[in-house]
Amino acid sequence: QVQLVESGGDLVQPGGSLRLSCVASGFTFSTYITYWYRQAPGKQREWVALITSSGSTAYADSVKGRFTISRDNANNTVSLQMDSLKPEDTAVYFCNARRSTDTFWGRGTQVTVSS
Repeated sequence: QVQLVESGGDLVQPGGSLRLSCVASGFTFSTYITYWYRQAPGKQREWVALITSSGSTAYADSVKGRFTISRDNANNTVSLQMDSLKPEDTAVYFCNARRSTDTFWGRGTQVTVSS
């Protein structure tokens, strides 16, 4: 059974940090490009970051320099280190794994940035 399970979401003050994790199972995780997306209330889901199977990364302009994506293929995990958080980072964060026509989604984890 294919699963992506996110964790690490929380309430944090502006300027704070959080680390999100996503654990994959049921497919060959190491061969998939993995992504983080987020969806704020009333807004469309937006892409945040990606990491290829070989470790190349890319980021949305809104998070560049503040967020870092990484992966551990041995443990089927992708992580998102989020620093210097802003209120506009508040959203549900989703993990996505994609290869060719295959795409898998997690259920998301809530991140709230507020004082």
